[in-house]
Amino acid sequence: MNIDIHYTFLPHVDADASLAFYRDALGFEVRNDVGYGDMRWITVGPVGSPTSIVLQPPVVDPGVTDTERTVVLDLIAKGSYGAVTLATDDLDALFDRLVAAGADVIAEPADQDYGVRDCAFRDPAGNLLRINQR
Repeated sequence: MNIDIHYTFLPHVDADASLAFYRDALGFEVRNDVGYGDMRWITVGPVGSPTSIVLQPPVVDPGVTDTERTVVLDLIAKGSYGAVTLATDDLDALFDRLVAAGADVIAEPADQDYGVRDCAFRDPAGNLLRINQR
């Protein structure tokens, strides 16, 4: 039996900024872009990969209290709510491309003690993106 990750979800606080980051800077394809009122869900993913990231408006569930919503929005603003790890064949080239696009660098490419070479960025919402050298 094969199991794949089909979707993972990350919050966005500015749909257009997130779209520019994932589509234009990372080079992901847009698979879906759906709105409802003033909310927007954008599905993106690496070209040729079945895995997708759904960029979603945060805490829109009607069952979330105002206090809970404030806590989640504060965590997003701090950059400690969502995270994803990507992999690439050319870490240094991707790092340079993201820097040129103005991405928020958290860590430059480095060989880690736990056996990977990686770097880290924050997307426009503050989500942590670690990128490993494949």
